[in-house]
Amino acid sequence: MSTGAEMSSRVLTVPNIISLVRLALVPVFAVLIVVGEDGWALLVLAVSGATDWLDGVLARRLNQVTRLGQILDPFADRLFIFVTLIGLAWREVVPPWLVIAIIARDVLLALTVPVLARLGYGTLNVTLVGKVATFALLYAFPLLLLAEVPGWVGASAHVVGWAFTWWGVGLYWLAGLQYVAQVRRLAARA
Repeated sequence: MSTGAEMSSRVLTVPNIISLVRLALVPVFAVLIVVGEDGWALLVLAVSGATDWLDGVLARRLNQVTRLGQILDPFADRLFIFVTLIGLAWREVVPPWLVIAIIARDVLLALTVPVLARLGYGTLNVTLVGKVATFALLYAFPLLLLAEVPGWVGASAHVVGWAFTWWGVGLYWLAGLQYVAQVRRLAARA
């Protein structure tokens, strides 16, 4: 990700610690969703979404953009999305096709990793479309869980949650196709 800030190889930075906290929240959320503690699960999802935004802002403002952070942040996002999807599908809050659609995109991108490694590249820079897709999905999931609440709150959350879901899935695949196109360009230059 090109931020204009100098890249650091430091490990212990405020943004990296925030990303590690987000990673630590993944199993907490998984347990909460399985045991049906929806209120606490919603809180964990909200904190996760906030920390996703916060670590990026702090990395730039504190000039703490690191190589580890560029790997850790998207990994934490993917893991949270995956575990949340599985938990919501297990609870039958989301249909199986949604899980398949999101995992299939990540499998597609995983197939590009050996090509990038062979070409001597690491991870690709996160695009704006990728960031917006992740944002949409990380906000869709708490809303879909909140949609389980009876009454107008649940009904409103259902509509807004599915709007974010459709937007997020579409942008998630668009970003994935952009990454594949970028890998193809790199391979063609090699």
